[in-house]
Amino acid sequence: MRKRVLFSASLFHFINDASAVAIPMIFPLLYNEGFIITKYSHIGILSYLGLFITFVFQILIVNFSKQLSYKSMLIISICGISVFIFLLTFSDSFLALVAFYIAMRIFMSFYHPLGVAVVSRAHPESALDYAMGVQSGSGNFGVFIAFISVGYLAQNWDWRFPLYIWAGAGLLLGLLSFVSVSQVSGLKATYRKPDFSLWLKTLSRMKKYIPGIFFGGGCWATTVYYAPSLLNHKFEIPMGKTGVSMASWIALGTLMPYFFGFLSQKLGRRHLCFSCLAGTTVFSFLLWLSAGQEMAVLSLLLCGAFLFLIFPAFQSYTGLSAEYKDQDIAFSLFANIQMLGGAVISLASGFVSDMLGIHFPFLLLSLLGVFVLGYYLKHPFAERS
Repeated sequence: MRKRVLFSASLFHFINDASAVAIPMIFPLLYNEGFIITKYSHIGILSYLGLFITFVFQILIVNFSKQLSYKSMLIISICGISVFIFLLTFSDSFLALVAFYIAMRIFMSFYHPLGVAVVSRAHPESALDYAMGVQSGSGNFGVFIAFISVGYLAQNWDWRFPLYIWAGAGLLLGLLSFVSVSQVSGLKATYRKPDFSLWLKTLSRMKKYIPGIFFGGGCWATTVYYAPSLLNHKFEIPMGKTGVSMASWIALGTLMPYFFGFLSQKLGRRHLCFSCLAGTTVFSFLLWLSAGQEMAVLSLLLCGAFLFLIFPAFQSYTGLSAEYKDQDIAFSLFANIQMLGGAVISLASGFVSDMLGIHFPFLLLSLLGVFVLGYYLKHPFAERS
């Protein structure tokens, strides 16, 4: 049963995160063509609205999902994502793009609070780090495939073609994810409707981890929404090669979480987590400072190697900080804080890019990272919880 749950959730995470980056990869093309997107602040508005809507609906879904099984939520989410990726190809104005994009993000609100909770419940503490690493790495692998495919398909055809491909692929893989757990009974992420006092109690137990989760969300969103434009517009890297560079970034992010359990045992979760925050901060700064293609790509890759260990580390801390019956709330809060960080930083980054240049969002990230590191020097991590 555990293997089936982990396989299903990993496929679900693959589709969810691949869809999350497939759309932003077309933004530099639309900007270059002066079609629909004509300013970096348009990217900021799209990213903010999409992430903020996801933030809101993740809360609503947890509160109203008591009567739905994991399988029901999975199929609703997959179908909604696939349909609205397809409908995005009919966009002919900024408002139409916003409307379809927001609708797609609503259906992307299921996995992170509920899918992760299902994985956590199915695996005891001794296997938690392994399971968290696998499901996190599977989401990153989806991003890897999306970056490569969308970059080259859009370059060789047009911006709509890769969306047709991903709408169909998401539906097929989603059905496989559903079939793999179709015989597992009683599989739920939420067993009772949470009340406000439980949310506050759970938030209080995980409050130490909020700055790190917020920072990780900000780094993820800023890189996904602005790094393709940075590489394509400032360094004049073609979209196909930009996709390869972004895929290489996520490839390290795909690989590293699979080693999270091993590294956590060898180095200690506390030291590993702090080192990853520091590495992400340093290489975000170097990405801002880069003067040429080679330094920019290298900084991007090394930033990814550190960034993608932050997520399973804080997911493990979050899972262990919450009571067993409240883990759905804890992971919803984790996802919401991460989304809020991404929404706020990506919105600010759009206007900063218009005023100062497309590389300045990464200076913003490094400054935020310095603040977070200072916080954890004053409030050190516990080793296991």
